[in-house]
Parts: sequence; C-alpha cells; structure tokens
Amino acid sequence: MNKALLIVLDGFGYSTKKAGNAIAMADMKYEKSLRKSYPTVQLKCYGEAVGLPKGAMGGSEVGHYTMGAGRIILQLQEQINDDIRTGEFFKNKEILKAINNAKKHNSALHLIGMISDEGVHSHLNHLLACLELAKRHKLNKVFIHAITDGRDVPERSAKKYIKKVLDAGGNIASIVGRFYAMDRDTNWKRTEKAYMLMTKGEGFKEADPIKALDNAYARGDNTDYYLRPMILNPEGRIKNHDSIIFWNYRTDRSKQLAGAFIDPKFRGFTRRRVGHLAMTVFGEYSKDANVAFHTPQIKNNLGETLSKLKIRELRIAETEKYAHVTFFFNSQVKEPYPMEDRIIIPSPKVASYAEKPEMSATEVTDRVIKEIKSEKYGFIALNYANADLVGHSGDMKAAIKCCKHLDKCLKQVIPVAQAHGYSVILTADHGNADSMKYANGDDNPSHSMNQVLCTIISDKKLKLAKGQSLAAIGPTILKLMGIKKPKEMVHSLI
Repeated sequence: MNKALLIVLDGFGYSTKKAGNAIAMADMKYEKSLRKSYPTVQLKCYGEAVGLPKGAMGGSEVGHYTMGAGRIILQLQEQINDDIRTGEFFKNKEILKAINNAKKHNSALHLIGMISDEGVHSHLNHLLACLELAKRHKLNKVFIHAITDGRDVPERSAKKYIKKVLDAGGNIASIVGRFYAMDRDTNWKRTEKAYMLMTKGEGFKEADPIKALDNAYARGDNTDYYLRPMILNPEGRIKNHDSIIFWNYRTDRSKQLAGAFIDPKFRGFTRRRVGHLAMTVFGEYSKDANVAFHTPQIKNNLGETLSKLKIRELRIAETEKYAHVTFFFNSQVKEPYPMEDRIIIPSPKVASYAEKPEMSATEVTDRVIKEIKSEKYGFIALNYANADLVGHSGDMKAAIKCCKHLDKCLKQVIPVAQAHGYSVILTADHGNADSMKYANGDDNPSHSMNQVLCTIISDKKLKLAKGQSLAAIGPTILKLMGIKKPKEMVHSLI
C-alpha cells in the first residue's frame, strides 16, 4: 500500500506581492525549494469553489470540510441565504419554537451572535432576518447581544454594523468582543465573562452603542476582537422562560457559550443557570438546543473511504485546529471512524499568539515524526496552525517569525516522511499571513482572498491539473495511495 501525508499550513495563501506578505518576508528557503522541485499548482479556496457565496472569503472550517469531502458542498451560510430569499426562513419550525415560547410566556427574545458581514462565523443579514421575523410576530421584547468581530473584518469596524442594526430597529442590550464570547480553547474565564454579561448584566455600564465603542477604545480595548463586556440595557438580561436565537452558524466558536446556557451537565465554570430557556441555534453546536439548519450528510468522504478499506489513519494538530483535522475534515462527523486515531497537542495559553508565534508547532512536529517512524499509519493528516492564528494578531514581526519556524518544522518532517515511504501533499486551507496589510497600510487581521499552493512531494513523475479547488485534495490523496475514488468525489489533481 502507498502511504500519504497531508500537511495543511493553516492561513498560508499565495501572493507574488511582498508588501504585507509575512510569508514572502520570512524567506522560507526549504518551503520554496519544495515548490520549485516538485509539481505545484494553485487551488481555489474561497467563494463558490468551496460552496460559499461568490466573493466570500474561505476559512479553516470550510477548507478542511471541502478537502475531506472531496467535493464542493453548499455551506450553511448559503443555505440560510437561500431560505431568506425564498421565505422558508420565516417558516422554519425550529426558529418558530423560540418565537412561540416568547409569545406563550410573554417573555423576551434574545438574539445572540457576531455582527459581521464577512460570513466566516455569521452574517449580519441573518440577524436582520431574525428582527424581521420578530416584527412579523409582533414581539415587543427583543434584545440583541452583539458579539464584535475585529478579526475577519477590519479591527475597528463594529460601528458600521451597529448602525445597520439600529437602523433596522434593533435594541442592543449588550456588546462584547469575540475574544470572550467565542473562545474555543476552553478558556472558560473568557466564556464566563460573556455569560455573566448576558445573564447578570456584569460589564461596563453604557447607554449609547456608538458611544460605548468610543469609550471602549479609549479604555484601551484597541480592537473589536478584545472588547470587554458592556451592558447597555439591564432589562435585556436573559431570564427564566426567555427565548434565545443564536444566529452564528459555524460550530467551533459557538459551542462553549451555547453550552453555558443550555447544557444540563455544563462544567466549564460555576454558573447561575437560567431556567426553562427555549434556545434555537443556527448550526449543530448544541445537542440540547433546537437546531435550525443542518449540514448535509456526506457519504464516502476520505476518512470513511479509508476506514472501509481498514487503512489506519492519524489526525494530528494543536488544540486550535484539532477540530478542523477531525470533525470538519470528516464532514462534521464527531466520532472517529474505525481505524482513525487522533492526537491533540495543547495550544499555548496566551492572550495573543503574537506572544508565542511558534505556538505548539515544535511539539506537533516531534510527535508526528514519532508516529511516522512507528509505521502504523497509511494516511496522516497534519495541521500547522501558526500562519492563521498569528496572522490574525496583525503583528507582522510575529507572523514572519512563525513562518520561519514553520520552515524549520517542514524541513524536519518531510525528509522523515519520504524515508518512510510517504508521498507528501503540502497545501493550505486559505490565506492570511500572505496579506496582513490593507492598501492604506492598516493592519489586516482577516483571511486573504488569495489562492493556496498545493505541492506533491513524491518519487513519481506527476503532472497536476490547473484551475481546481480544495475539493481535489481528497481524491488526490486516494490516487497517490492507489485507491479508486468514490463516484461522489471530483477528479484528482493528477
């Protein structure tokens, strides 16, 4: 059996421009030598090429989802958009459960989610649709708990979104940055601050949402990402018998806060639980809530195909990207397939990865080398989180440092993989560190709209097809392993 190692450099896009490009500035000699010595093509990783609306930036979730599925799947954002366009959104039974509960108990409806229009975790239009639905049902106690972005959009762009919400008649009860409300790395003290804001009103007391942002910046909360909790309307605290609609659809950064509200076995922190809540979520991130939108079941993805053939495989990443090489790569199937092993390396506990740009890449490297040498696995999927997470910090020096470190890691892993008979697929899921400045010179913490490179390192003489997307990764891995691809998958790159 031929063996394959997939290395995903998260947030590692391709651009010929040097300005704002930490990857180019890092001068990664080993990585560049691989691109020159082995077949390399560019892959589409955003918009319609990965099942998103035209022009929408890609991300880690959709990137891994598309690679593992081996086909283009319509993403939840576009499903919800379609339902709003057709009117089906306003008839959604799970959403109406929250509406009807508020009617039955004459209680409040709380709308929780990230106010952003980039579409990585949520979309502002979905909040506006919720407001329209509440208006149609004549609900008069509707409160918005706004989570500010500052990462997938410009760092201080929250005013634009707040104004749109106010223009639509929205009543903003609280504001908090996603650093607190959307943690995914079990930093429970952050989640607790968001929970206590929404249930107890604990935070800076403010009266006007726009002035609240100015006051936060003046206090030293430099970007929307890090805004500390602010309470604007104490009457908007979440109480017994209230309804919640959590309009974020991406799962990984919504689980912790949703669980604090609705999970009966919640152990993240000591909470004062609000009773008898009717909670609807827009993605499958809480088994205890009503789920309004479901991802389609994907048959014969890469993991399932290898499992059926009894080929042992390994998924390895540090905490920040563990869900991506497991849950998302497996088409949002939570449990491992038979013959699938998983290794998680803890991410460092820091406020910003600019403080430790190496993150846990060294530990990931050491462990994957050990597993390669064990000769146990026919396929290994490895993720390096650095270029994405450090790129999000907006710190160019830190991003350059992380890329230099990645080059050292690749130089350690790939020769060992080659010596043990692995073909190596070196690619990325989306861009970030390749475009860290806006045209005006401001820091750009968001993902880029650049394509990514895919290089196949093997002893075979290969010719790769151009113009394909991340969907080609799954079937390409199978082709390298000498396995016939399922009919549901697109063509391989080879």
